[in-house]
Amino acid sequence: MSVRHATKAGRGVAAVAMAAGLVLGLTGCGGEAQQAQQDKPKATTAAPQKTAGGNTQPQSEEPAEPIAVLKGQDGFQLAITSADRDAGGFLTVKGSLKNTSEKGRAIPAGTRGDETEVLKHGNSLGGATLVDLQGKKRYYVLRDTDGRPLTTTGLDILGAGASAEVFMQFPAPPPTTTEVSLQLPTFDPATIKLS
Repeated sequence: MSVRHATKAGRGVAAVAMAAGLVLGLTGCGGEAQQAQQDKPKATTAAPQKTAGGNTQPQSEEPAEPIAVLKGQDGFQLAITSADRDAGGFLTVKGSLKNTSEKGRAIPAGTRGDETEVLKHGNSLGGATLVDLQGKKRYYVLRDTDGRPLTTTGLDILGAGASAEVFMQFPAPPPTTTEVSLQLPTFDPATIKLS
């Protein structure tokens, strides 16, 4: 074997050895990275739930116990789960609208009320009001600058036994008011305690 061949062969062996070392090194890194990835705690999140109004809300583990239930026509019922004041002077009422009948039904059009500005924005709970019997005052669902009610909108048809998470936002009654009557067209009124 000539010197030239020996030099080429030596380079070839060296190249193969370097490549093997590189592969082994990368495999070792990959294994460590894979092990580190396996050691990380897995993040778990609840899948978001789409409401009838098209709003996305996080899915809750267990439904909250209702603080009031309003019974409506055609088997509809509205279970109120919270009525919370916030620092901005608003009161947000949340709940679940359910069709308890055995067939799909359209949400009664009357729930949106009869104000022209609200009617332009489709089916909603825009007709809801709070009545402070102690202060002798009625509070209407808030509207934005375009007249859209600050409540769940886009309500259409609920299948048999189906429900939709809903909300309504009102001006907050004074702190001395601890309970109000929630009234929604086509539903019986109910008294709710404020937090």
